[in-house]
Amino acid sequence: MDKTPYVEFAKNKLGFEFNNIDLLVTALTHRSYVNEHKNAHEHNERLEFLGDAVLELVSSDFLYRNYNEPEGIMTAVRAALVRTESIGAAGHELGYAPLVRMSKGERMGSERAHDVILADCFEAVIGAIYLDQGYERARDFIDKHILVKIDTVLEEGLWRDPKSYVQELAQKIDGETPVYKTLKEEGPDHDKKFTVGLYVGNSLKGTGVGHSKQEAQTEAAREGVKQYKKLNK
Repeated sequence: MDKTPYVEFAKNKLGFEFNNIDLLVTALTHRSYVNEHKNAHEHNERLEFLGDAVLELVSSDFLYRNYNEPEGIMTAVRAALVRTESIGAAGHELGYAPLVRMSKGERMGSERAHDVILADCFEAVIGAIYLDQGYERARDFIDKHILVKIDTVLEEGLWRDPKSYVQELAQKIDGETPVYKTLKEEGPDHDKKFTVGLYVGNSLKGTGVGHSKQEAQTEAAREGVKQYKKLNK
């Protein structure tokens, strides 16, 4: 295979050259691709396992050194920083999606499935950088693409449970308890998509979409928190 695009990605997006470019190729190879291409021997799950551990260590170390908060709060902040949506978004920003090798079936999958694959690849890339370049380079990568978002996480209260937080805000500001209503249900049974509205009184405060009602409610709650934050700036 032509590895030039991976070499160029490392040089232009990551800012360095891999000693072993095969590590980056593997980091961006989904299991489904190996199942479909018999000449491909390794997928990214082992690198993802390693990268997840490095990401947790770096983010934990950063929080310990910079914030004097109880364990429970630091655990919640770390979870907000490294949740699938956060690292998937970082993957989109890096722009490696076209380089991800996956099966035709996965490529035709849902947007949510693609986001999960991008998030897994992000962790695998961390693992690849750690093996190829060492801990310091991996830490710099995480700092640039994940830890830089910590101010937003803290200011917007993203570390808190969205449903509990929006209920607290609604009761404090409007004197009402939020109610969730399913607005739409679509798609086949194996790939259902729910749209849920968060109402405070008669006012729609946020909508969320998810593959379960619980997931959609959580997203609606996050949107509701953002709306309350805007009103009180």
